Amino acid sequence: MTTASGPTRLATVLWWPLGVALVAWRYTWRTTPLHRTEETGTAEDLPGFADDVPGGRNQGIADGVGPLLHRTYSILIVGSSMTAPELLEVVADGLNRASPEMAVFHKTRGQRGPVRLGDELVVRMPGPWDGPVRVTGKDSTSFRLSTLGGHLEAGHIEFRTTDVDGGVLFEIESWCRAGDRLSDLLYNRVGFAKEVQLNMWTHFCVRTAALAGGRHRGGVTIRTRRLDWTPAEFESRRRTGRAR
Repeated sequence: MTTASGPTRLATVLWWPLGVALVAWRYTWRTTPLHRTEETGTAEDLPGFADDVPGGRNQGIADGVGPLLHRTYSILIVGSSMTAPELLEVVADGLNRASPEMAVFHKTRGQRGPVRLGDELVVRMPGPWDGPVRVTGKDSTSFRLSTLGGHLEAGHIEFRTTDVDGGVLFEIESWCRAGDRLSDLLYNRVGFAKEVQLNMWTHFCVRTAALAGGRHRGGVTIRTRRLDWTPAEFESRRRTGRAR
């Protein structure tokens, strides 16, 4: 078990306003092309794995509020000597090297080093809240974080690398609903939190390309599919074994 010390927590709090301002400035002056699409989702946008995770305190999709947002961020990295598994390990061992300044990862359970199955982390972001998550999936080219109680969102996010012709494809895929009614207002009514999240993960993609020692080709592609939540449909899909 590891926990953030008092000075570390204080430094994080003091860094929040500057981090938000810096990321907002980068967003305004960003030269990286962003290719965005928003579509109506279907039952195929539901994740192909269990929503309830072992260990208790999970805050799965079914615990959320409002529609399900299935989002994918992808970037093609060229000019890197790293393979997909090598890049994934670099990301897993240095989340804060890829994350923008407004979001700081602290491991609260597990050994030092790369994220491992069962580890727990807190993502500290601007405002009076934290984002607790647990590592619920890990292999040589991907790892998945699932939200725990108290997170602004309810769901899962997966980081994935794939060797492709000419480079490595890095993807972040999330299946989330708002964690409560206030979050639903910020994400789906006002839209502010949704844009902050988009900025955060596109920046993560660009920084990952830099960590790989390469460059991105064609910018970042962001695909958002919105699905009105239908618990019966989710359960039906799970029972019939239509998992990917």
